[in-house]
Amino acid sequence: MAKFLGPGLVSAAIGAVLGAVAVFGVTAAVQENTRPEVDRSGNADSSLLNQVEYGSR
Repeated sequence: MAKFLGPGLVSAAIGAVLGAVAVFGVTAAVQENTRPEVDRSGNADSSLLNQVEYGSR
C-alpha cells in the first residue's frame, strides 16, 4: 500500500495545482476589464443626454 500512497499524493497535488492554474488562467483571459467607448455620433440638437428622442413624448 505504501508504494501507491506516495505517487497518489503527488498526482493529487499536481492535479490540484493544474486545476487552480487553469481556473485562474481562463478567468483572467475572459475578464472584461476595459472601459467601452462612448458613441458620441448623435446630433446634439436633437438629443437629450446623447439619446435621440423619436416623436413627441
